[in-house]
This record gives sequence, structure tokens and C-alpha cells, in this order.
Amino acid sequence: MKGAIRFSILWIWILLISFALFMLSSNPGLKRTWNSADKFIVELCAPFEKFIKKTVDFTENFWLNYFYLVDVRQNNIELRKEIDRLRMENDQYVHLLGTFERLQELIKFDYTINWPVLAASVIGRDPTGWFKSVIIDKGEDSGLKLNMPVVNARGVVGRIVSVSSNYAKVLLIIDQNSGVDCIVRRSREGVILKGMSNEICKLDYVVKSSSIVSGDFVVTSGLGGVFPKGLPVGEVSFVKDMPGELFKYVEVKPVVDFSRLEEILVILKETELLDHPTKKN
Repeated sequence: MKGAIRFSILWIWILLISFALFMLSSNPGLKRTWNSADKFIVELCAPFEKFIKKTVDFTENFWLNYFYLVDVRQNNIELRKEIDRLRMENDQYVHLLGTFERLQELIKFDYTINWPVLAASVIGRDPTGWFKSVIIDKGEDSGLKLNMPVVNARGVVGRIVSVSSNYAKVLLIIDQNSGVDCIVRRSREGVILKGMSNEICKLDYVVKSSSIVSGDFVVTSGLGGVFPKGLPVGEVSFVKDMPGELFKYVEVKPVVDFSRLEEILVILKETELLDHPTKKN
């Protein structure tokens, strides 16, 4: 009850002040200055008018800023979605550009080989970790057979060890079960390249008198009936003369980056054709 009375009194004061201000502002302008009554009304009502104006301005600004911020938040959400979409498109373009560049390198390397080749993509790796091998998306239906050599734009990758209708398994030269007949390009020494399962290879049977040094380049020898002669294999990275051993310890860093192996070329060569390579048109 008391609250209602106070509320009614407040409204009466507001009405009286509003009326007084109205009367004051509606002065026809006959008087150039305020008289004592005008001054009293102004001094009494101005603080209330100031308070009311500030309240109205605050409320107006609050609502305007609130709705503005709501719009800004929605715009930010839309902009984030657009940024995410553009990032995805950019990633796709970067991926396609990388694929295009790798395929260009393969095409250039293709012209240096005197054998017909077939391009394929790596679709998987050995899940057990026991072997360094990859699965490619071509098989018997594409003309692939066992022991066909596999290369990429850098050099020797490995050889086919298993094949089905549409897929094939490639044993990489870094696998411990792999062996490639090679020669040192500078000294023309014959060596056997063996894998070490850590993306590093070694040369077996390098005699103590060998002149092999770090920086020597190793290429395929053409012996063994698998790899054509002269394909890049790797660079000698470490040579050590082992006391009490018959041979030197020699490490080779392959030219192929096996951690980024994606596209490869299968050389369509069978063993019985080794001595009679077919030139490509």
C-alpha cells in the first residue's frame, strides 16, 4: 500500500515538473530574461530533467549497442565460416599444386628411361612395421608383374614383390631384405646396396682398398636383371674403416624421400627383355 502511494507521489512530481518545464519553454519570448519564479522553476526542475535525459540516453545507447553487438557477433560467425571455407579451398589448391609439380617431375624423368612406364599412386604402407613396403593402386590388370622396378622422379624406389588384379606391393630399397646391384659413379666400383630399415642404406662388400668417400654418388649397375643401368640410388654419407674387418662400413642416403612417397613409376620391364630394351615412341 505504501509503495503504491510513493509511486503515485512520484508520478505527481513528474507531471508537475513536466508542466512547469512546458510552461517555461512555451514562454512567447516577451521577456528577455528569467524572473524570480522562472529561476526557481529552472533550479528546481533542471536536475530532474538532466537525470531523465541521461536515463533516456543511457537506455537508448544500451539497446542500440546491444543490437549492434548482436549483429557484430553474427557477422563474426559468418566471417569465421567464410575463413574456414577459404582455408579448406586453399589447402586443396596447395595439395593439387604439389601433385601437379610431382607429376611434372615424373614426366620429365620418364623421358630419361628407355623403357615403357606406368604411373601409380601410393595408397598404403605396411601396417605391421616389419617391412619397408608400400601398396600402389595398379596391378596385374595394368600389366604389372613380380620384380618390376619402381622409381620416382628422384631415383630408385624399390621393386614389386606381390601383385593382385588391381594392386601391388613394392619392397623399398631401405628394407633389410632389399638388395640392389650398384656402382659408384666416380670410381666405377661394383657394390651391393642393402637397406637398414631407417631410411638409410649401406654398401656391402666394400674392400679396404676402396677409394669410396663421402659425397660419392651411387647408381644402379644394370646387373641382377631387375633395375636398368644408371638409375640414381643415393649419395655416400659416411665411410668408416672397421678395424679387424675385411670390408669398410659405408652408409648411403637415398635420393628418394620415402617419408613423402606419393606418386611412382613402374618400369614395365621383364627379366628376359633386359638385353633388348624397347624404345618408347
